[in-house]
Amino acid sequence: MKRRATLPYQLGLILALLLSSCVNRSKGEIAKDEAASAGVDDRRFVHADEDYFHDMDGAIVLDATEIKGRNMWMVWTGGNDRLWNYLSKPTWGAFDLLKIVAPPPDSDIRRPMRWDTVGVVNEPCFREASAPDPQRFGLYLDARDPACPPDPFADEGKYPGVKTGARGTRLPNGQILPVGSYYGWPTGIVGLRLFTNPAFDAKAYKAWDPGKYYSDPRYYNNPNLVRPYRVGMACAFCHVGPSPTRPPADRNNPTWANLSATVGAQYLWANRLFFWKPRPDNFIYQWISTARPGAIDTSLVSSDNINNPRTQNAIYNLGDRLSIATRIGEEKLAGGGLKNPQFNDFVKEGWLTHFFKKPDTVWTPHVLKDGADSVGALGALNRVHLNIGMYSEEWLRHFNPVMGGKPVSPIVIANAQKNSAYWRATERGTPAEALFFLKAAQPNYLKDAPGGAALLAADASLVSHGGDVFAERCARCHSSKQPKSVPAFIKFVNGPGYLESFRRWFRWTQSVPYRRQMKEIVRAPDFRNGNYLSTDARVPVTLLRTNLCSPLATNAIRGNIWDNFSSETYKKLPSVGTVAVINPFTGRPVPYPMPAGGRGYTRVPSLVSLWSTGPYLLNNTVGPFSYDPSVPARVAVFKASITQMLFPETRPAVVDRTTNQTSLFIPRSYLRGLPDLLTKEDNGLLRKLVDANGDIEIGPIPKGTPINLLANLRPLSESQKPSDIAAHYHDVIVALVRLKAILISIKGRSLSDEQLRKAFEPMRDPLLKLSKCPDFIVNRGHYFGTDQFNQGLTRDERSWGYEAGLTPADKQALIAFLMTL
Repeated sequence: MKRRATLPYQLGLILALLLSSCVNRSKGEIAKDEAASAGVDDRRFVHADEDYFHDMDGAIVLDATEIKGRNMWMVWTGGNDRLWNYLSKPTWGAFDLLKIVAPPPDSDIRRPMRWDTVGVVNEPCFREASAPDPQRFGLYLDARDPACPPDPFADEGKYPGVKTGARGTRLPNGQILPVGSYYGWPTGIVGLRLFTNPAFDAKAYKAWDPGKYYSDPRYYNNPNLVRPYRVGMACAFCHVGPSPTRPPADRNNPTWANLSATVGAQYLWANRLFFWKPRPDNFIYQWISTARPGAIDTSLVSSDNINNPRTQNAIYNLGDRLSIATRIGEEKLAGGGLKNPQFNDFVKEGWLTHFFKKPDTVWTPHVLKDGADSVGALGALNRVHLNIGMYSEEWLRHFNPVMGGKPVSPIVIANAQKNSAYWRATERGTPAEALFFLKAAQPNYLKDAPGGAALLAADASLVSHGGDVFAERCARCHSSKQPKSVPAFIKFVNGPGYLESFRRWFRWTQSVPYRRQMKEIVRAPDFRNGNYLSTDARVPVTLLRTNLCSPLATNAIRGNIWDNFSSETYKKLPSVGTVAVINPFTGRPVPYPMPAGGRGYTRVPSLVSLWSTGPYLLNNTVGPFSYDPSVPARVAVFKASITQMLFPETRPAVVDRTTNQTSLFIPRSYLRGLPDLLTKEDNGLLRKLVDANGDIEIGPIPKGTPINLLANLRPLSESQKPSDIAAHYHDVIVALVRLKAILISIKGRSLSDEQLRKAFEPMRDPLLKLSKCPDFIVNRGHYFGTDQFNQGLTRDERSWGYEAGLTPADKQALIAFLMTL
């Protein structure tokens, strides 16, 4: 009896130990970055001045500073190659960026099919590798076209890299491992740069076998494998895409003239990026596959234990967006947030000095989907560079990457300013990035695209009627031009009073005076000019009713990883109230009270160039996907997607479920050292979990299981009260005990999906109770202008008032108008 009682607990303990073995437990003094540790001063990192990308963005003329800003966006990685090399460990070998830029010769991610398979942009001036390159340690790296001039950013003489570790030393074959440029070498993929690995010393060279790297899982899954190169990621990787108005004739071979630096990676397949070799039977692969093309969870590395794939937004009309901030974007800073640089630190006069007032007031765009990034435009840009891995030496100490399960603490800007040469160089450079966006981030109108004018509605009266519909139903959120005659009681107040101020404003937008003024604004011939087509306001999810996972994100709340990049007024936002979520097993609505402290809101996206950006919603779940970036394909996707938006009855509820029986796969090589932590009895239990190869598979998980039931599991208590913490850990332990007991009971048995689902039934409610986001319907919400706006509401959702749905004719006219934006 005693063994029966202790068995499930010990199995739960093994699972906990497996996950905690990935935690970076380094403590002590604040870490220096690789450059600072090597004695490199940040002033050596001079931002490049070559106008190499001149043909991009419509060949817009840039001044010297703006050119530096674009170059920084396109090729500056800030030492993050260290992070992307490390991430093969917490993903148990699944993620390997080197395999993306140097794929196996039999892979479908080679250059000729890379766009259709992965959705990454092939860099001009390269061609597919015809053979392994002996000068590149036997890797199949894209070869530069000899007809093209050299990549200027790879010039080690002008941009000398960081000499550390084995860089600059002689290998056993007599070859010197290059130090290289601090911009690295181009890889053949836009936004990914190649750097020599400072850990690739003589010992690593002798152990390196390129044949096994491509063919032997035991070799390439070894966490101790030292690859000869690390791959760095520039912002361009997630933000460059085919120009909507200058699309490439061959999507796998664009020219620079076919590309835009700001449209966003609308075609990126996250699952194929993070799994160079797909494994549908791996639960992590199923989890990553919930990201539709063009969407990725930006908190995937600094995990908040909420599966939260979101679109890579285009950057348009930044100047107009900043102007909105002067009206509704007043925020207060406190604590570490006061360390964010502001435009005033770099310019002493002119328009850009109007967005900050000492000591703590900033007028700022609301960046990120939840509007949390709210410390100023420069702070938002600096955080982007940090989020893609800059200063990982310190950043990774604050959380358990990818898997989560470790208490999170804030990354402190002051520590980065003191200890990271890359951070200081980035802070110097982001003002130039902002100036580049102010000049280059211009709309792409369908009328200017090849054949686009013929695709617009020919009936001017139809478009005019659609403009009136837009003015009455859409412009309150989707126009930065708003009525000037505003009642005195209508004013946005960020912080604790925000919800009530927003409610007063929304009710006013339903009034006759508002709609009359808005019609005049929309009818004006210059309506589109200087219009960001968004208010940039934070909309309560009780009104929006989209999936809750994005507004439930915790990264920017007080004390979390992005604490220093969210305003004090964001942290004091009130709860939006109670929303209804659907139980994925019973189909019944369940009330869910939203927490306060910043969560519960979604900032309004821009409709600039809407015709080119389908599918829709913040996770690309509404509308079909096409990997064809041509004008006719974009318009077809737009029409299908906007129809689903305006006719929600055509989009049945979607819950992401596993498409196969799956397991959580952990290679044997990642278990080394674990037996030393276990008792003799526990070691016996561990042996029962491994297969003939010594790997562990935690499963089978039934086909059809809601993926977010496990992906959104909350391992840590969010309360500070000892009684709440104790209760939460009790619930976690009980759930793990029951789950492991079920898995052991079915191990080795050949069960049907229906039998597996039956076996898992007792776990439904316990896992739902532990969910950080219990809303599994991913394509719901934004019912404005439809009858569904008034259906199935909680009391808090009903408080926004009644609006009749538009007629089918109104909707068709609105679609015709939206195509002109």
